[in-house]
Amino acid sequence: MCTLQSLNQNNMKIVVLGGGESGCGAAYLAKKQGMEVFLSDKGTIKDNYKQFLTENEIEFEEGNHDEERILNAEWIVKSPGIPKKAEIINKIHEKGIRLSSEIEFASEFTDAKIIAITGSNGKTTTTSLIYYILKNDGLNVGLGGNIGYSFAKQVADENYDYYVLEVSSFQLDDIQSFRPYISLLLNLSQDHLDQYNYNYEEYALAKFKITENQENDNFFIYNKDDEMSKNILEKLEVKAKMIPFSVKEKLSEGGFINDDKIILKLQDEFSMKIEDLSLLGTHNVANSLAASIAGKILNISNESIRNSLMTFQAVEHRLELVTEIDGVKYINDSKATNVNATYYALESMKAPTVWIVGGKDKGNDYTEIEDLVKRKVKAIVCLGIDNKKIIDFFKDKKEFIYDTSSMEEAVKVSKSLAKKGDTVLLSPCCASFDLFNGYEDRGNQFKEQVLKN
Repeated sequence: MCTLQSLNQNNMKIVVLGGGESGCGAAYLAKKQGMEVFLSDKGTIKDNYKQFLTENEIEFEEGNHDEERILNAEWIVKSPGIPKKAEIINKIHEKGIRLSSEIEFASEFTDAKIIAITGSNGKTTTTSLIYYILKNDGLNVGLGGNIGYSFAKQVADENYDYYVLEVSSFQLDDIQSFRPYISLLLNLSQDHLDQYNYNYEEYALAKFKITENQENDNFFIYNKDDEMSKNILEKLEVKAKMIPFSVKEKLSEGGFINDDKIILKLQDEFSMKIEDLSLLGTHNVANSLAASIAGKILNISNESIRNSLMTFQAVEHRLELVTEIDGVKYINDSKATNVNATYYALESMKAPTVWIVGGKDKGNDYTEIEDLVKRKVKAIVCLGIDNKKIIDFFKDKKEFIYDTSSMEEAVKVSKSLAKKGDTVLLSPCCASFDLFNGYEDRGNQFKEQVLKN
């Protein structure tokens, strides 16, 4: 833990960029630590956050960045929604001002053990599952990062012994000291490449920063099946104790599958039938293995881990069964904002599928799912302002492709196409910001339209 006294930061000038959950939490923690705080948001701050800032006497601006004041700061905390290529970020780098994410900032003011989870897909599910395993075992634990409440606000107000944090590449980009007790890298696939010069390795290396500051008394859980992870690990020195998981091969240490069971070999051996897991799909077997390893590192009993894996409920907007109408299942996978996430969704489909896809493209390559679409999808319903790229890719591969520009229209078309025994799957492959306020808004609108008579 770094204290203000040890860092000599009393009355330090700190600027927080972004007035959402992350930014407001960081500003609140800074204020409580005696810092001179100013929050700046180039967009509009929601009323509830404005009220929060006002009540806590935190000075803020919206609709503008006061560059002179920002660039006069000694430490700047950036919310993850601000693009790393934004003009103000470039100016901060030019001036050499320390730039941190809320995750790094808050971690400097807690002695709690941090379990940090990153990866291209499955972060929210695995983070939620690890939190559930710890909470179910009676540990004093908080949940934060890209999920739940602000980590920084919890550090300011709570006294947790553990934090389970979902961490994005954007939060890892500028870290200098962030050091989790357990770091976990689930998988890598091409995502957010528009923010990483369309360079897959650059994006992958940003993910690997999760283990950059770890020492030999820390743990790094990684996916032995992941090709890009293998390539990076050949070049990278990892000081933490490395523990792998795999769904393809038996391991002498770590987590793997054998005879329809998940097996963990660490201090002792733990096994459980895959059919007893509450989460379905091969990707969720991998997520369950990774989460179980974290539980074992923290000395949680086999029986407690087994109970948690059997009773955990799936995350909203991630392969969430909305309802079944006239024999047609409607599944909300709005959180699938990249091609690899949709790969896992399509892979787990057992029935002919009407697939709703589209949104803000992030440099997607649809060849990864081409074969699955040919085999499992009976019709494609595109949902977005500009669906040309998707239509052009699949027009020679699928007979039935429909172009829609609202959730109401997309669901209406899907309902007309689906027959008894089919599945309607919203798994967009894309970001949501062309038509929606976020993947939650997109998923909620899908559920609302599906449930309309």
